[in-house]
Amino acid sequence: MPDDHGDPGDLDDESDRRHLALEKKRERFVWYYLAYFLFGIHIVAFVMIYAVTHAK
Repeated sequence: MPDDHGDPGDLDDESDRRHLALEKKRERFVWYYLAYFLFGIHIVAFVMIYAVTHAK
């Protein structure tokens, strides 16, 4: 009787590929969040510098 699931090694390879793709995607999102956070910190810093230098 043939096995409908194919070679068990193929399932492991496919699972590994999906896991690596998901890990890459998550890592990319971490870098995006870090970039947005650092950009936001700089905007806040520039606004604070502007407020301090233009205060009476």
